[in-house]
Amino acid sequence: MAEALILVEASPGEVRTALLRGGVLTEAWVERPARPDGVGDLQRGRVVAISASMSGAFVALAGNETGFLPESAASAPRQPIKQAVQEGQILGLRVTRAAQAGKGPRLSAVLTDAETALVAAAPAGAPRLVARGPCAALRLAARFPEAVLRVAGAGLVARLRAALGDRVQAQHGTVFDEEIEGEFAALSESAVPLPGGGVLHIQTTRALTALDVDSGGAGDGLARFNEAALPEIARQIRLRNLSGAILLDVAGLSPKRRQTLLEPLRAALAPDRLARLVGLTGLGLFEMVRDRIHPPLAEALLSPLAEGLAALRQAVRDAAACPAQRLMLEARPEVISALRDLPGALEEYAALTGHALELQSAAQGPPQLREVSRD
Repeated sequence: MAEALILVEASPGEVRTALLRGGVLTEAWVERPARPDGVGDLQRGRVVAISASMSGAFVALAGNETGFLPESAASAPRQPIKQAVQEGQILGLRVTRAAQAGKGPRLSAVLTDAETALVAAAPAGAPRLVARGPCAALRLAARFPEAVLRVAGAGLVARLRAALGDRVQAQHGTVFDEEIEGEFAALSESAVPLPGGGVLHIQTTRALTALDVDSGGAGDGLARFNEAALPEIARQIRLRNLSGAILLDVAGLSPKRRQTLLEPLRAALAPDRLARLVGLTGLGLFEMVRDRIHPPLAEALLSPLAEGLAALRQAVRDAAACPAQRLMLEARPEVISALRDLPGALEEYAALTGHALELQSAAQGPPQLREVSRD
């Protein structure tokens, strides 16, 4: 099995985490600590409505959220929802799936003894957040107990060392080299280069994710081209945290010849514990499903806030190279507003550089950093 390495880098308002297996980027996570997705949180919630038709209950949570407790996770052993809970009942709960696609968090009331003790020891009252769930670095460290974590960011190093001890190696500056930076940047693109010169096109809707392979003129070697592309397709599904229903249309093969790709695709998906191949549809599309737990990476990468935080990350690097300079960020109003609305991001920048970042609205175009005149 390929050696695992975990890279974790903090920048103002954001933490990026990469899992490398045998030197290959395998998982990519972008988290905003001020706005965690909530997966793994322990909460004390209040049942507000029971829905027998949906086989579950709606529960009021901290932060004015409403989560859904399915019948299958309401009690152990499983009971019908009307027997397992009652309206107004206070429950200890774990968030098992983040709010996404317009739906609230998914919950479980089946807790470990340690989780039950934490909920019991928390101050009275509900709804109440009892404890935050683990960040990506801690989740990966638990899954890969032999992996070393190389971490940039003094505060982040201290927090991770408190949990993981000597497995955490502090690194000054950045732990992401140019190649990893480039791969993270490419994850915001909807077109992915494939081995052999082809392109994978990715389009996500509320109902499903569609993957379409363009052969790029592979000609008579379509079967070999498509098979060679499957490991990269599976890697992109995992990197981007695509989930739910996924349909793949390969390039130019008859339904009969597509059957020969079922086992190679199943093998390519095998390292991903969340994904499974369902089969071929009547139209010859490969049907896959991947468990929904965390939001897809695109939600973190494709937003005005993502643009602003990328600019802050670059501003910290520029300031490190020339500590005396003061910088201004010119960006569209929605980017400026997103930065101002994210708690702590601009304050972190000022603490790291010794200077506040001046913000200036611009009518259009990507964010630009400029040195403030000293006149």
